[in-house]
Amino acid sequence: LGNYYFPDYELPEGQTIDSEFRRLCEDGLRERLKKLPYEVDEQFYWDRLQYELTVITKMGFPAYFLIVQDFINWAKDNRIPVGPGRGSAAGSLVAYSLKITNLDPIPYDLFFERFLNEERVSMPDIDVDFCERRRVEVIQYTAEKYGKDRVAQITTFGTMKAKAVVRDVGRALGMSFAETDRIAKLIPEDLKMTIDKALDLEPELYNLYEADAQIHKLIDVSRKLEGLSRHASTHAAGVVISDKPMMEYLPLYKGKKEEVVTQYDMKRVEKVGLIKFDFLGLRTMTVIEDCLDIIREQGKQAPDLDNMTFDDPETYKIFARGDTDGIFQVESSGMRKYLRMLKPNRFEDLIAMLALYRPGPLGMGMVEEFIKRKHGEVAVTYPHDSLEEVLKSTYGVIVYQEQVMNTARVIANYSLGEGDILRRAMGKKNADEMGQQRIRFLDGSRQNNIPDKTANEIFDTMEKFAAYGFNKSHSAAYALISYHTAYLKAHHPVEFMAALISSELNNTEKVFMYINACKDLGIEVRPPDINHGQARFSVSDGAILFGLGGIKNVSEEAVKTAVAEREANGPFQDLADFCARVDLKKTTKRTMEYLIKSGGMDCFGCTRAGLFAALDKAVSLAQKQAKEKAVGMISMLGMLAPEDGPAPGVCLSPEAYDVEEWEDREKLAFEKESLGFYLSFHPLDPYRHEIRRQRMATLNECKDIGDGSHVRVACIVTGKKEILTKRGDKMAFGNVEDLTGIGEVTFLPDVYAEAKELLEQDEPLCIVGKIDKRQAPGEEDAPKQAKLLAEEVKLLSSAMRGSNEPVTVEVVPAHCEEQSLEDLRQIIADHRGEAPVDMVLFLDDSVCTMRLSSGQFGVSPTPDFYKALDVWRARN
Repeated sequence: LGNYYFPDYELPEGQTIDSEFRRLCEDGLRERLKKLPYEVDEQFYWDRLQYELTVITKMGFPAYFLIVQDFINWAKDNRIPVGPGRGSAAGSLVAYSLKITNLDPIPYDLFFERFLNEERVSMPDIDVDFCERRRVEVIQYTAEKYGKDRVAQITTFGTMKAKAVVRDVGRALGMSFAETDRIAKLIPEDLKMTIDKALDLEPELYNLYEADAQIHKLIDVSRKLEGLSRHASTHAAGVVISDKPMMEYLPLYKGKKEEVVTQYDMKRVEKVGLIKFDFLGLRTMTVIEDCLDIIREQGKQAPDLDNMTFDDPETYKIFARGDTDGIFQVESSGMRKYLRMLKPNRFEDLIAMLALYRPGPLGMGMVEEFIKRKHGEVAVTYPHDSLEEVLKSTYGVIVYQEQVMNTARVIANYSLGEGDILRRAMGKKNADEMGQQRIRFLDGSRQNNIPDKTANEIFDTMEKFAAYGFNKSHSAAYALISYHTAYLKAHHPVEFMAALISSELNNTEKVFMYINACKDLGIEVRPPDINHGQARFSVSDGAILFGLGGIKNVSEEAVKTAVAEREANGPFQDLADFCARVDLKKTTKRTMEYLIKSGGMDCFGCTRAGLFAALDKAVSLAQKQAKEKAVGMISMLGMLAPEDGPAPGVCLSPEAYDVEEWEDREKLAFEKESLGFYLSFHPLDPYRHEIRRQRMATLNECKDIGDGSHVRVACIVTGKKEILTKRGDKMAFGNVEDLTGIGEVTFLPDVYAEAKELLEQDEPLCIVGKIDKRQAPGEEDAPKQAKLLAEEVKLLSSAMRGSNEPVTVEVVPAHCEEQSLEDLRQIIADHRGEAPVDMVLFLDDSVCTMRLSSGQFGVSPTPDFYKALDVWRARN
């Protein structure tokens, strides 16, 4: 114990670990400097590199950097997407030179001392984001390079937390589920909650504990077991590599997928002296790489994301509009709201927003303060004039841990290493250490002729904000991914959305949400097509083609074999041709049923009902042909068939069945069954703009709205379960969906009695109610879902007609055809003042354009325009 055992890194002849480390860093920096798209002081970079090299070599960590850069650059060479960095490592110029990170730390004041500090010796910790789909390949490469007996993943232990242990013990004691659940629900929701704390905080729980012998026993046993390990699983990212067979250091076991796993958890692995590396899977890296591939497939030039400046106006408009579906880290409704308020126009704004959008800063009002200062609504002030350069990028607000470190350097002559120690002490709120640090701070400030009163005020401000300060290096690296995704969406929206939807292929709710986002962007999403589609969503003629792998009961293997056959031997001519050419063991009759229901075989030019009716015969004929082929039989008909055409009987035409198409309602029902949602037409589509105009909440937004908040939601009921209360009254739980996702609604007896008839009409509804965030047993770890408690239910069409909200309309004379969209936006801004505007009419003789709250523009009257105008006339 007490030593580090680095894996053996293979060195070129004549090189030592230190010399090879220095050589790669210097070569890497030369290459980086050649490609930088902006002017820099190169000497400053070389001085910073020499400083970092000296510290890393002195601390004995060159081997760690060599191993990390090796597997990262192997991944890049094999076109496995790698993230630009995360955590404090993004502040290291060495990491940037070795291509471990991909963001130049110098322009953004990212400090090496936040990553490695001679005055606070600890192992470097570099977390690496890989493409989610191909992360395992990097782990396999590492195992092959260093030896399969020297690489293992790290175990993690699930512990018995307060609520879970009560449920487990109750089950073991033979108590009823309802009784145990009642006790568990009395324990307050809190990650750090214990049973003892719950007894202090919840009088009802304490009274039951004192009064009921069985509950007393349940609680006592649970208290003894609380915190113990309940089960072992494999850590999501941790991989450990040793210099000799790992069993000489620690015990191992095999996981569920036969992977080798340590029996020690992460902390004990580090105590043994083994080196841990984090291989994280990040879906966004997959989206970016897939998007670039689709762009290339279209014959376009893919952007070079590694060497771009961060000054593209169209990219910042994506953020300013809150059009952030699929944009990394900024998809939530709260973040969209603040981005629309902030209107970011520089990279530093993005870094700050990612750092500020956390419970602490939000609770302190730091976000609002930051936004007001940016827009000049509040004057930008600094605790001391000398801090202008330190706090200029955040308009005088202390946002980052690095700013705390730098403030100590400027005001009190701290080294950045000492500043890091001060930053840690402030975060931990250690009173004794803070007292000593204040004395040190005042001594340093006096050397700079700063009065003690001012220095104390600055120290107090630092102490206040240090608790909420965020690691700027991490925020900057993630802002880079946000910028890249927004850039792709701004300049290649169709390709980006196709890649985004493909990344969520197994998440029906997300696929549905992103397809509706495509409709808002004016991007056409075409139904599945067995003769043109791929397993994932693809792009054709400026439209997105639905991915065949997104159809229910259609396996990835079935799609792969069908696509391979189509590409090798041409498109399928009809249903019988398809059945004859695919492997019927992989592409089963059930698979074909769902292909037909989804519209995947509409390319054959027959009705879906006709295809469905012909399916049995087509499959039977194909099976017969396959059987004959297997035993070497030759069909007489086959011998008589012309060489350039199919044999009679092989091409079966479903049109011969003369089957009429299913009714629209049935056709849509089958489409939803096969895809999980309506694709060709959604019952809420006609109300899309009016839902927005009336500012109804979406089910996706409801996930993030506070418990008990009142909302109005436009939705359709997709299913309901009716139950009897203890008093014998009927109530119901309903499954609902809108254009953004799905949710649940509880209809209590009085509401259900009035709404029951409406719920059975299969029509769009307007539900007025409040957010209900209570969780059912076993749902604690389930994905977050919108839950409502209904108070009133109306038909949506009725609710729309009956709206008494005033419509604000601006009528503006403008030569529309000569105006750019940016000009039109400016005209709107000039006329709207502080009041929200629902509609702007631009009048120029006979030419009219309209602007609805969705942000859509037109240059000539459209059906939407006349509809909006009718609404305005009727209400005014």
